[in-house]
Amino acid sequence: QVQLVESGGGLVQAGGSLRLSCAASGITFSNYAMGWYRQAPGKRRERVAVITSGGNTDYADSVKGRFAISRDNAKNTVYLQIDSLKPEDTAVYYCYAHWNFDYWGQGTQVTVSS
Repeated sequence: QVQLVESGGGLVQAGGSLRLSCAASGITFSNYAMGWYRQAPGKRRERVAVITSGGNTDYADSVKGRFAISRDNAKNTVYLQIDSLKPEDTAVYYCYAHWNFDYWGQGTQVTVSS
């Protein structure tokens, strides 16, 4: 059974930082590209960061310079470091695994107060 379990969300003031984690099980983690998406109320889900199995990264323009994605294949975990948080970063953040199949986590809420 495949599971992606996110953690690390919460309520933070603008300008603050958070580190999200996503622990994967049931997959050969090192084969998968891993990503973080987010969905704000009333908006479409958008991809914010992705890291390939080889470690290459890509970011949405809106988060470049503030978000950093990384992975630890030994721990089957992907991270999203979020700095300089803005109220518009408020959303549910979802972990995503992509290879032969796609898998999603259940999400973790990030709320940024102004």
